[in-house]
Amino acid sequence: MTARPRHAWPRRLGALAAALLIAAAWGALVQTQFNLQALAPFVDIPVSVRLTTSLQDLAGYGPVHLGLVAASWAAALPVAMWLARRWPRRRTLLYALAAGVGLVVAIRITDAVAPMPVLIDATRGLVGLLAMAAGSALGGGLFAHWTRMRAGPTTPRP
Repeated sequence: MTARPRHAWPRRLGALAAALLIAAAWGALVQTQFNLQALAPFVDIPVSVRLTTSLQDLAGYGPVHLGLVAASWAAALPVAMWLARRWPRRRTLLYALAAGVGLVVAIRITDAVAPMPVLIDATRGLVGLLAMAAGSALGGGLFAHWTRMRAGPTTPRP
């Protein structure tokens, strides 16, 4: 096994930041749309209101969700890394599963200690919980893909 060069860390940190932002944005948008859909039977919600509300929630709730995703990944991704050493061909799948399951666990732990019944109303049902987890799984899978070991240049045969 070869050691990673020192210059790989900035690329890995950039990939982690990008993957976290994707997962957080996904979660913020999912919870917004679930909340708006719950209001739809009672009031007409124009597309412009959906877009404005989505942008407001990206700015307002997005950082909160980013913290939740980051905390869940801090526990889940080291497990994925450990498993990926045993099954390197399944690395991307393992990171995606760890990130998705990690977020579900973090949401359920948060719900258990929050004073209200659930912190994120979209996660009250299984469909919403899985929709939120899908964004985290996407981010975890992208991080694994972006940071995979690439084969070095081949030496020509004499």
